[in-house]
Amino acid sequence: MCLIFITFTCMNSVTIIGTAYPFRGGLAAYNERLAREFIAHGVTVEMETFTLQYPNILFPGKSQYADWPPPTGLTIRRSLNSVNPVSWLSAGGRMARQQPDVVVVKYWLPFMAPCFGTVIRRIKSNKHSKIICIADNIVPHEPHPGTRLLTHYFLNAVDGIVAMSNSVLRDAAVFRPAALRALCPHPLFDSFGEKIAREEAVISLGLDPAVSYMLFFGFIRDYKGLDLLLNAISLPQLRNMPVKLLVAGEFYTDPAPYHALIRELKIEDKVIIMDKFIADAEVNRYFCAADIVVQPYKNATQSGVTQIGYHFDKPMLVTDVGGLAEIIPDGKVGYVVQPAAEAIARALIDFYTGNRQIEFERNVAEEKKRFSWEAMYLTIENMYKQLTI
Repeated sequence: MCLIFITFTCMNSVTIIGTAYPFRGGLAAYNERLAREFIAHGVTVEMETFTLQYPNILFPGKSQYADWPPPTGLTIRRSLNSVNPVSWLSAGGRMARQQPDVVVVKYWLPFMAPCFGTVIRRIKSNKHSKIICIADNIVPHEPHPGTRLLTHYFLNAVDGIVAMSNSVLRDAAVFRPAALRALCPHPLFDSFGEKIAREEAVISLGLDPAVSYMLFFGFIRDYKGLDLLLNAISLPQLRNMPVKLLVAGEFYTDPAPYHALIRELKIEDKVIIMDKFIADAEVNRYFCAADIVVQPYKNATQSGVTQIGYHFDKPMLVTDVGGLAEIIPDGKVGYVVQPAAEAIARALIDFYTGNRQIEFERNVAEEKKRFSWEAMYLTIENMYKQLTI
């Protein structure tokens, strides 16, 4: 009888390449939270971020940078200029010599493919490090000429792909069939503070406690469907309810058409727009002030906003696009509807007239248990073990 022993290699050191402090936003928050999960499991972690992430001419927002102190307990090195190949070769060569067991790259945009693809090819020359991509998107929300070619360039250099929705997993199989692939939903965004009382949250934002609030949160781009939600609010039954829409986030597109639509629909008294980046320390105020979080996206893969909503035990409405329906069980923690104003309005009317909030919040508290950072850690660890057999 022949016995076969398989020895698994331990994952002792990880380098995370992508957005991190001093840059702000969901990508930085995700990468920094993932680093802490690795550290909690005894893994040595270094983070490699940008000296320049986007040239100012390509950045649609007001600032790329955080205006708060750096996170404690994390090693973050600024080494990559997204448009300077010299930095790619230099940083990639240094990381190759450091020989981390795993390099994790958060991929979200083909613009980053030349930089990331070149860096990880340099790292792979050490014949030791395994490259694992956590894919927000494979096919971008707003495609441009050359995006498929750029995506192929990046993905052809990775060893494994962790997708956070089935739609991205399917795209990964098309673009990189030779890579190991796994599905792990976006973990909870639990790094934005604790729940506070609704009244405290509302007063802190200067809002009227007598009014109910729906929340549209995050940077605003056309594919996120804010126009659909505005049209929904203008429909008579919802228009006549003591409910307002709180839009909290920075416009990454021209805001003029949205303001014009609000005037055209005569819903100025129903919409409050806070056009600014919401700092991490302020996020809990907006979610705790709201009854329901609304994501009327026209296309999507998954969303970090849903995972903030779960953290704060908030009911959610999403449209049936991409992987959003996988995250929000319809009729249990919220609604999954078609991306149309009438469908959105019907669900919101049902939420308020049917007094669904308490029931949905109770279900959210239970459902969110399946979105753990432990699960993401184990997915990456298991993929690494498979790659080292």
